[in-house]
Amino acid sequence: MEGFAGKVAVVTGAGSGIGRALAIELGRSGAKVAISDVNVEGLADTERQLKAIGAEVKADRLNVTEREAFLAYADAVNEHFGKVNQIYNNAGIAYTGDIEVSPFKDIERVMDVDFWGVVNGTKAFLPHLIASGDGHVINVSSVFGLFSSPGQAAYNAAKFAVRGFTEALRQEMVLAGHPVAVTTVHPGGIKTAIARNATVAEGLDRDELAKLFDKRLAHTSPQRAARIILEAVRKKRARVLVGADAKVLDILVRLTGSGYQRLFLTVTGRLIPRS
Repeated sequence: MEGFAGKVAVVTGAGSGIGRALAIELGRSGAKVAISDVNVEGLADTERQLKAIGAEVKADRLNVTEREAFLAYADAVNEHFGKVNQIYNNAGIAYTGDIEVSPFKDIERVMDVDFWGVVNGTKAFLPHLIASGDGHVINVSSVFGLFSSPGQAAYNAAKFAVRGFTEALRQEMVLAGHPVAVTTVHPGGIKTAIARNATVAEGLDRDELAKLFDKRLAHTSPQRAARIILEAVRKKRARVLVGADAKVLDILVRLTGSGYQRLFLTVTGRLIPRS
C-alpha cells in the first residue's frame, strides 16, 4: 500500500488479531514498525513474521495500563527510530456480563485496558507525532462504540469513551494547527481470538459465547480489516467502519435513533445467554 514507506508506525496489541495484521501490512508497505503486547509469545511470532519480509521492527512487552512504562516506551521508540509518525492504539480486551452481577474489578479492568490504554498511548506519543511534522493517531473503538447491547456495558462504556476522546482530539489538532491527523476505527465482527480470551460474569460459559461469536458474528478477517484501516489512514479519514456488518449497524442506529434498542432486545434475547 502506498503512503507508508519510510514512516515509523507503533502498534499496540500486535501479538495477534488486527494488531498483528496491521503490523505486517505496514511492514510490507515499507514502514518501520514498533510492536508491543503483553503476550510475549504472540509478540515474538509477529516479530518473526515481520523480519521474514524484511521489515525493520522493534518489539517490546508493554502493558498499556502502566502509564509510566508507556511514557518511557514512547521516548525509547522515538530515540530508536529518530521519529514517530503513527500510533495505532489497538490493544483491547473483552468482557461479557450484566451490570447487576458484574464485580467492579471486571468493569474497571475493561476500562483500564480499552479506554485508559488508548489515552496513555495517545498522550505518550502525541509530542513525538507533532514533532514529526506528519503525525497520525489511530484509535480502535468498535461497533460497540456506536450502539449498546445487553451484557456489554463495560465494553460499551470503554468503546464509547474511545470514540468521544478521539473525535475531540481530532478537532483539537485542527484548532491548534498541529500536523497530526486523527482516525477512529469501528470494527465489526473480526475473526480474532478476542472472544476466546474474554472474561465473563459468573454463570456464563465463555466457550459457548466464543463459539457463538466465531460462528454468527465474526465475518471479516484480520488481514482484510488491516487493509481497510490503512486505506482510511492513507486518506486521513476521521472515521472508518470495518466490515459490512459495521456499516449496516451504523445505518440502523442512524435511522432508528434510540429505537435500535427495542430491536436489539429481541435479537440478543434469542441469541445470547443472560448472566
